[in-house]
Amino acid sequence: MFTKFSLTDKLLFVAAFLSLLFSEITYFQGHKVDAIFVGLWVPSILGFGIYLKLIGGTKHE
Repeated sequence: MFTKFSLTDKLLFVAAFLSLLFSEITYFQGHKVDAIFVGLWVPSILGFGIYLKLIGGTKHE
């Protein structure tokens, strides 16, 4: 499944997953506001990955 992804794609996916995991752990430890803050990183990381894919596909003249 992950054979089509580059190293950058894999690293961003791992970063997003670790952010989600850390957010859930923080939430269940009782630090709900901090967990929500860290949880908001997940879509930001994935969005940044999409942005890198989009600008990587264009050729600069």
